[in-house]
Amino acid sequence: MSTYTQQNASQKATDEYLRMRVMTATPQELRLMLLDGSIRFATQGKTAIASGDVEGAVSGISQCRAIVSELLTTIRDQPDPELADQVRSVYAFLYRELMALGIERDTMRLDKVIEVLEYERQTWVLLMDKLASERNSDSTRLAASPDAEALNAVPAGGTGLSFEA
Repeated sequence: MSTYTQQNASQKATDEYLRMRVMTATPQELRLMLLDGSIRFATQGKTAIASGDVEGAVSGISQCRAIVSELLTTIRDQPDPELADQVRSVYAFLYRELMALGIERDTMRLDKVIEVLEYERQTWVLLMDKLASERNSDSTRLAASPDAEALNAVPAGGTGLSFEA
């Protein structure tokens, strides 16, 4: 098999894996994937700037900007409109910085964007962990309640309901 054919097969496998990962991810996991992608593309843009690769810099920064735009436009006001506005302002700042970087290509400015994105990613992971912990706590509490025991006490082969007098 030629190197090109191997690379093509490898790319197809990677694309299929990513497609399945996206299709089965929760909304929280999708947002985390977007944050990961934005950091990856910003880092690629920084590397390209440092090496003088104008095309690579434009590509990385543009892809990062597109993801930041997606993150910005998908923020919901509920349940906390004030928090949503604060998060929107962070993403609007990042978007403006990325627009300026399309012209200036300043690695120090891009470092700040990456720093904010990494902080946002860490915050999102902490939130996901907290929500998972709360769900586990709620399900453990429900399973230990007397009502849950009654609901789970189903005789073999039956529904747990009796129609006898």
